[in-house]
Amino acid sequence: QVQLVESGGGLVQPGGSLRLSCAASGFTFSSFDMSWVRRAPGKGLEWVSDINNGGGSTTYADSVKGRFTISRDNAKNTLYLRMNDLLPEDTAVYYCAKGPRDSYDDWGQGTQVTVSS
Repeated sequence: QVQLVESGGGLVQPGGSLRLSCAASGFTFSSFDMSWVRRAPGKGLEWVSDINNGGGSTTYADSVKGRFTISRDNAKNTLYLRMNDLLPEDTAVYYCAKGPRDSYDDWGQGTQVTVSS
Protein backbone atom coordinates (compact mmCIF):
# COMPACT_ATOMS: atom_id res chain seq x y z
CA GLN A 1 0.00 0.00 0.00
CA VAL A 2 1.03 3.62 -0.41
CA GLN A 3 3.27 4.89 2.38
CA LEU A 4 4.50 8.47 2.70
CA VAL A 5 6.72 9.24 5.69
CA GLU A 6 7.68 12.85 6.35
CA SER A 7 10.63 13.95 8.46
CA GLY A 8 12.75 17.02 9.12
CA GLY A 9 10.34 19.25 10.99
CA GLY A 10 11.16 21.03 14.21
CA LEU A 11 11.39 24.33 16.05
CA VAL A 12 13.20 27.12 14.24
CA GLN A 13 13.56 30.85 14.77
CA PRO A 14 12.07 33.35 12.30
CA GLY A 15 14.42 33.71 9.36
CA GLY A 16 15.73 30.19 9.80
CA SER A 17 15.68 27.23 7.44
CA LEU A 18 14.57 23.63 7.41
CA ARG A 19 14.54 20.83 4.87
CA LEU A 20 11.66 18.40 4.94
CA SER A 21 11.90 14.94 3.41
CA CYS A 22 9.22 12.45 2.41
CA ALA A 23 10.11 8.81 1.84
CA ALA A 24 7.64 7.17 -0.53
CA SER A 25 6.89 3.48 -1.03
CA GLY A 26 4.14 1.21 -2.29
CA PHE A 27 3.78 2.86 -5.70
CA THR A 28 5.91 3.87 -8.68
CA PHE A 29 7.13 7.19 -7.30
CA SER A 30 8.66 8.37 -10.57
CA SER A 31 5.28 8.13 -12.34
CA PHE A 32 3.43 10.59 -10.12
CA ASP A 33 3.36 14.32 -9.55
CA MET A 34 3.77 15.09 -5.86
CA SER A 35 2.72 17.91 -3.55
CA TRP A 36 3.42 19.44 -0.19
CA VAL A 37 0.43 20.70 1.78
CA ARG A 38 0.15 22.13 5.29
CA ARG A 39 -2.38 22.69 8.04
CA ALA A 40 -1.83 25.61 10.38
CA PRO A 41 -3.41 25.58 13.86
CA GLY A 42 -7.14 26.16 13.57
CA LYS A 43 -7.08 26.37 9.77
CA GLY A 44 -7.84 24.14 6.82
CA LEU A 45 -5.48 22.29 4.54
CA GLU A 46 -3.39 24.61 2.36
CA TRP A 47 -1.56 23.52 -0.76
CA VAL A 48 2.07 24.69 -0.67
CA SER A 49 3.83 23.36 -3.76
CA ASP A 50 3.86 20.62 -6.35
CA ILE A 51 6.35 19.04 -8.73
CA ASN A 52 5.80 16.96 -11.84
CA ASN A 53 6.89 13.35 -12.02
CA GLY A 54 10.19 14.12 -13.73
CA GLY A 55 11.06 17.02 -11.46
CA GLY A 56 11.32 19.57 -14.23
CA SER A 57 8.21 21.59 -13.44
CA THR A 58 7.32 23.13 -10.08
CA THR A 59 4.63 25.48 -8.80
CA TYR A 60 4.24 27.32 -5.50
CA ALA A 61 1.61 29.07 -3.47
CA ASP A 62 2.12 32.84 -3.45
CA SER A 63 2.69 32.72 0.31
CA VAL A 64 5.90 30.66 -0.08
CA LYS A 65 7.15 31.64 -3.54
CA GLY A 66 10.80 32.67 -3.46
CA ARG A 67 11.36 31.11 -0.03
CA PHE A 68 10.52 27.41 -0.50
CA THR A 69 11.95 24.98 -3.04
CA ILE A 70 10.43 21.62 -3.85
CA SER A 71 12.57 18.87 -5.36
CA ARG A 72 12.65 15.12 -5.73
CA ASP A 73 15.09 12.26 -6.14
CA ASN A 74 13.36 9.52 -8.10
CA ALA A 75 16.27 7.14 -7.57
CA LYS A 76 15.70 7.41 -3.80
CA ASN A 77 11.88 7.66 -3.94
CA THR A 78 12.12 10.83 -1.89
CA LEU A 79 10.44 14.22 -2.06
CA TYR A 80 11.97 17.31 -0.45
CA LEU A 81 10.93 20.79 0.61
CA ARG A 82 13.64 23.30 1.37
CA MET A 83 12.22 26.16 3.44
CA ASN A 84 14.20 29.38 3.86
CA ASP A 85 13.38 32.69 5.55
CA LEU A 86 10.75 31.02 7.66
CA LEU A 87 7.99 33.16 9.14
CA PRO A 88 5.78 32.53 12.19
CA GLU A 89 2.85 32.07 9.80
CA ASP A 90 4.63 29.08 8.29
CA THR A 91 3.95 27.20 11.52
CA ALA A 92 1.92 24.13 10.55
CA VAL A 93 1.93 20.40 10.14
CA TYR A 94 3.43 19.68 6.73
CA TYR A 95 2.29 16.69 4.68
CA CYS A 96 3.56 15.24 1.47
CA ALA A 97 0.82 14.07 -0.85
CA LYS A 98 0.67 11.83 -3.89
CA GLY A 99 -0.69 13.82 -6.78
CA PRO A 100 -0.69 17.42 -8.00
CA ARG A 101 -2.51 20.38 -6.48
CA ASP A 102 -6.09 19.58 -5.42
CA SER A 103 -5.80 16.07 -6.88
CA TYR A 104 -3.89 14.23 -4.19
CA ASP A 105 -5.27 10.90 -3.03
CA ASP A 106 -2.81 9.84 -0.33
CA TRP A 107 -0.74 11.71 2.20
CA GLY A 108 1.53 10.94 5.11
CA GLN A 109 1.23 11.47 8.85
CA GLY A 110 2.87 14.88 8.69
CA THR A 111 5.78 16.61 10.37
CA GLN A 112 5.40 19.62 12.68
CA VAL A 113 7.16 22.86 11.80
CA THR A 114 7.11 25.58 14.44
CA VAL A 115 8.59 29.01 13.73
CA SER A 116 9.02 30.97 16.91
CA SER A 117 11.57 33.02 18.79
